[in-house]
Amino acid sequence: MENDTINKGYTPEAVEAKWYEFWEQNGLFAASEESGRKPFSIVIPPPNVTGILHMGHSLNITLQDILCRYRRLRGDNVLWMPGTDHAGIATQNVVERNLATQGVDRHQIGREKFVEAVWEWRRKYGDAIINQLKRLGASCDWARERFTMDDGLSRAVRKVFVELYEAGLIYRGNYIINWCPRCQTALAELEVEHEEHNGHIYHIHYPLTDGGEGPVVATTRPETMLGDTAVAVHPEDDRYRHFNGKYVTLPLTGREIPIISDPYVDVSFGTGALKITPAHDPNDFEIGKIHSLPSVKVIGEDGLMTEEAGDKYKGLDRFECRRVVVEDLKNHGFLQKIEDYRHSIGHCYRCQTLVEPNLSKQWFVKTRPLAEKAVEAVKDSETKIVPEKWKNDYFKWMENIRDWCISRQIWWGHPIPAWKCADCDELVVAVEEPKKCPACGSRRLEQDPDVLDTWFSSALWPFSTMGWPDQTRLLKTFYPTSVLVTGFDILFFWVARMMMMGCHFMNDVPFKDVYVHALVRDENGKKMSKSSGNVIDPMVIIEKYGTDALRFTLAAFAAQGRDIKLSEKRIEGYRNFINKLWNAARLTLMHVTDKPADIDPSILGLADRWMLSRLKKVAYRVAEAIDGYHFNTAANEIYQFVWHEFCDWYLEAAKPALYGKWGEKRKQAALSVSWRILHDTLILLHPFIPFVTEEIWHLLPGTEGSVMKAVYPSDAPGFEQIAHDSAAEADMALVMDIITGIRNIRGEMNIAPSLALEVLIQTDNTAHQSLIKNNQALIGNLARLNSLNVASAGEKPKATATAIVDDLVISVFLEGVIDFAQESQRLEKEIAKLDKEIQAFLKKLENNDFINKAPAAVIDKTRSQYDECVEKLKKLKQNFDTIRSISEFQ
Repeated sequence: MENDTINKGYTPEAVEAKWYEFWEQNGLFAASEESGRKPFSIVIPPPNVTGILHMGHSLNITLQDILCRYRRLRGDNVLWMPGTDHAGIATQNVVERNLATQGVDRHQIGREKFVEAVWEWRRKYGDAIINQLKRLGASCDWARERFTMDDGLSRAVRKVFVELYEAGLIYRGNYIINWCPRCQTALAELEVEHEEHNGHIYHIHYPLTDGGEGPVVATTRPETMLGDTAVAVHPEDDRYRHFNGKYVTLPLTGREIPIISDPYVDVSFGTGALKITPAHDPNDFEIGKIHSLPSVKVIGEDGLMTEEAGDKYKGLDRFECRRVVVEDLKNHGFLQKIEDYRHSIGHCYRCQTLVEPNLSKQWFVKTRPLAEKAVEAVKDSETKIVPEKWKNDYFKWMENIRDWCISRQIWWGHPIPAWKCADCDELVVAVEEPKKCPACGSRRLEQDPDVLDTWFSSALWPFSTMGWPDQTRLLKTFYPTSVLVTGFDILFFWVARMMMMGCHFMNDVPFKDVYVHALVRDENGKKMSKSSGNVIDPMVIIEKYGTDALRFTLAAFAAQGRDIKLSEKRIEGYRNFINKLWNAARLTLMHVTDKPADIDPSILGLADRWMLSRLKKVAYRVAEAIDGYHFNTAANEIYQFVWHEFCDWYLEAAKPALYGKWGEKRKQAALSVSWRILHDTLILLHPFIPFVTEEIWHLLPGTEGSVMKAVYPSDAPGFEQIAHDSAAEADMALVMDIITGIRNIRGEMNIAPSLALEVLIQTDNTAHQSLIKNNQALIGNLARLNSLNVASAGEKPKATATAIVDDLVISVFLEGVIDFAQESQRLEKEIAKLDKEIQAFLKKLENNDFINKAPAAVIDKTRSQYDECVEKLKKLKQNFDTIRSISEFQ
């Protein structure tokens, strides 16, 4: 009896929501705090609460979900900890823009009401990214979802700040920081994005105060000269030795500043004389400290010139000031020349405003003592970074680490737990808000107005999400976590800082492995961006092709250390794979209406034994690939197995048996093997394509519950009884080559697929003769033959087309099958047409204009087309010669 319960086509939209709800309602994502099973844990890189799903998220979440679903199948107690990040600057900017549409500014409503507005925004829109992660199939333990500003995590943040402060690892001081005039806040080094710009170098004469000819300095930022407090030259630069100890008059200001010697000066840049502006350049700041120079701040936090810049320039925008200063320098004869210069300029990573190095009082983490442990942990392989090439980048950054500026001048974020007494200036740093000043008893305490860098709370994510500072059962079971899956772009923003904090506060690494995946780019290898118009929206793709198709595409191209070149065409191709699996299930379920009897090895045919042996090998290979984070290898291994072995060969080979044409025993063998292959294939595929595998699983007789609760094939009882049958694999390979050889002749000779052929195979290899005779029905069915004869090697029969496979000569009889005269005419026309195409390609490739001007991709495509045509022509001529020789013989 045939099974009619499976639809003809797979419709993802009807399936995905149903099964995700089923998984959640049945608690299938939940971890157990106490379990005898091996723990496996991942903390999700928390997406910004303002975020929407992009392809980078999609890849990251897909790879994590593959690991989690796979480890559940291996019997592990899996915790995938979800959550979102409050994303200080990003979220504040979003809410400010929202207020602006209502004609309101945050300063008008005040800090308290603004923070309330942000929380309200988070309540309304903050779950958007979470819902999108669910659409992608993320099997997180959602009951444990955390937010970087929820009560528990806020307590952890305060405790860490206080402990680091008391240990002397957090301090407050004046320092040059990166300042965003638009966001009105300090930025860490990693929050500054550098881009190449076309600019200028301005050569300015600084006259000696004694009236003599002074040095000429070169600068890209002439507006900052108003804050110069020295000119520096290299102590070994002979050009400037005579200036030692002298003073210059700073142009446009009349201030006298010294000429100093310092080895930092690059004698090859500009003129070799360097203007020193301690308040507006980090390197100048360090030189200023060495030489006890004053700091004159001429650019304010708002990007406007300060009073220190002088009456003429105060209040000007910094870029307008540059124009005015250059004009004044020209008019007063100080400007010697202007040169074009391409250089890198820092931008705010959030709003893209040009960053201003500025002198400011900020809070810092003293990172070097923390970095030492984090470096040793990777050197000692307590944490393994995959691919290994990222280890050197990690070491280089950590070993050259600067102190981390953690204060931000915004309103949304973790308030810094520091209070200043208004009466005695005592600074109080505490986990809980103090009631009075411990020094003088005053109750007039004012909290520091700054908030902490978003990455400060994120650095605690692996242990704060599990309840630290309380020593919870969850921490005991799942910390350190098993693996962190992340992009290389936050290796230093986040991963390195988690390593520092984990090693310091937990005395253990936060994760045993770090898998660093590559970027998702467009099909031409370009970075996706709205301005380029090449963004592929994962939600649009999911609507069009289904979640499984997107997930499998991303996994199939996730090779270690290589960016993914993604196109919609590729996703469409893997949607076809989902449909192929569906159709294979449909064919199987047409015959398998009840769970068949266990496999009886004594009744198995060659194709059955081959398929089971391949299943065993693939199950081990897929597991090995996932364990080594070779996601593309795992995906492609199972893709080849399902499409090209199970679907293209086994099911086609098994059809006569399934329909009962080869007797009851062969039918029983085909039913048992088909069920087993489909059953185990669904389990192997489930981590990659969870929705379609769950749907088919519930249609397959003999299954219970969810495929998520199944046992991975190689761990299942009885799997060891499946033989690694290398003989069956070798024999089936030869049989498939024979069939392919006959099919190739059919195609090359333009013989209709429905026409049954007569074939003779000649060989002196008795083992091969026996193999062919024992599998005549299999070969005859798949190659569409009338007759198949086997003979010893001898003279090639007349009027045949031949294929050579191993030591076999395969002859297909053509007489009565094709019209030789008509086929000759057809081949002549095809050859003439192909000749023209080849000449056209050749003409292009010999044209220097084309080679010099055309894009490389176009040239490569033309060469490839030329090579294909040449190869095709060669085959057509061989076929033509065969047909002509047969015609002449007749």
